[in-house]
Amino acid sequence: MTFLFDLVLLWGLVRLGWGKLEAAAFGFVVANTIHYALGRTWIFAGTERGLTSGYAYFLINAALGLAITVTLYAAFLDYTPINYIVARVLVSVFAGLAVFLLNAILNFRRL
Repeated sequence: MTFLFDLVLLWGLVRLGWGKLEAAAFGFVVANTIHYALGRTWIFAGTERGLTSGYAYFLINAALGLAITVTLYAAFLDYTPINYIVARVLVSVFAGLAVFLLNAILNFRRL
């Protein structure tokens, strides 16, 4: 759900004249903040970590995800003819898995 929001935001911001990398980074941050709220409520309900400290860990993990996203996305945009939305979907496999695992293991302590 949040990834679809991320893609729609990416598309909309690019249509408004934003650069693809900037739009992808902004969409990533917004969508991941929403994802944290939903994940804390639905997926990792009952976690012992407090809201503020949990969000701080989440932001640290998301920074790694953002670095992976921007780096791989830039490579796809620069070195392949792949459409920018398709490139973002492909990149999300790696970045999304990395962020999920870091949060599950380090933040919510559930894996």
